[in-house]
Amino acid sequence: QVQLVESGGGLVQAGRSLRLSCVVSGITYRINTMAWYRQAPGKQRELVADISSSGSTKYVNSVKGRFTISRDNAKNTVYLQMNSLKPEDTAVYYCNINYGWRGVLYWGQGTQVTVSS
Repeated sequence: QVQLVESGGGLVQAGRSLRLSCVVSGITYRINTMAWYRQAPGKQRELVADISSSGSTKYVNSVKGRFTISRDNAKNTVYLQMNSLKPEDTAVYYCNINYGWRGVLYWGQGTQVTVSS
């Protein structure tokens, strides 16, 4: 059974940094794209960043230059380094993977990130 477990969220002041981690277990086949989404109260879930199996990355415009996504394939882990955090980054952050030859999507349970001004 594929499971995603996120960690690293918390409460920080604006301008500080956090690093989110997501460990994937129960893997038999290849993990394709790994991604981080977020959902703020009253808003739709949005893609923050994703990284392909070859390491290509893309980011939502609002986090470009501040956030960095990376992955460790040997550890089945994806990271999100978040620098220069802003109050508008406050949200629940979800890990997501596209898995196997059928491209099945799996989600983590989410981790809260709160940035105070």
